[in-house]
Amino acid sequence: MNWTLDKSRPICPQICELVCVAIANGEFSAGEKLFSVREIALLAGVNPNTVQKSFEELERRGVIHSVRCSGWYVNENIEAASSEVSALRMKKTQEYLAVMSQLGCQTDEIIRYINECQGGKQ
Repeated sequence: MNWTLDKSRPICPQICELVCVAIANGEFSAGEKLFSVREIALLAGVNPNTVQKSFEELERRGVIHSVRCSGWYVNENIEAASSEVSALRMKKTQEYLAVMSQLGCQTDEIIRYINECQGGKQ
């Protein structure tokens, strides 16, 4: 898992996004133990309190849960993580379309640019 973070954006939401994407993509399975707060803090180069805050937010959203004296685990139902990722994808798509609209692009042009960026894939 790549813990590279964008320093121009708040860190907690990025950690939440990375964990949700990893779960939704199958890097972490239902019931699997996550890396410790300290391990992630070292990997990401952030304060452990920031990771703890992110994990608490993910627990509030139903994505992960803590087991006292054991650590953090992926919830058995990974639907919460998948829903988070789906919402993030929609948000990023809307942001992209808004920028392209400001640049005067129409839908057919946007599709053409996407295809060109993907090497002509359909």
